Amino acid sequence: MIIHAQTPVRVARPSRDLVAAERFYVEGLGLDVLWRSTERVSGEHDLLMVGPAGGTWHFELTHDPENPLEPTPTVDDLFVVYLGAPVEEAQLTRLLAAGGTRVSAHNPYWEEFGVTVADPDGYRLVLCSRTWKS
Repeated sequence: MIIHAQTPVRVARPSRDLVAAERFYVEGLGLDVLWRSTERVSGEHDLLMVGPAGGTWHFELTHDPENPLEPTPTVDDLFVVYLGAPVEEAQLTRLLAAGGTRVSAHNPYWEEFGVTVADPDGYRLVLCSRTWKS
């Protein structure tokens, strides 16, 4: 099995409210809805997949209306976006207006080089001003 830079990646996590999650990640962060399934079929999960159009990764946010899971994020469950530039105030304003909450980073590194915003489920998004070097 070979994993390379173009290998598709999906990160899945539960959500209390897919509408609120969509508002945060689409209106606030600027990702696209790649798939949505909310037919309320017994025994199946509602799904929302968001990510960059044409990208090789996405989030799958799930909600089981019959047996909902409570999200259990920790202060180190991070989704880091390396911007390579200072965080624009307009971006932060959009995230907050879309249901995000600005929080202090647990790790001082992220506090020094970025802005941390909790999504509606409490998972943390870090907008990092640095560039990722592989």
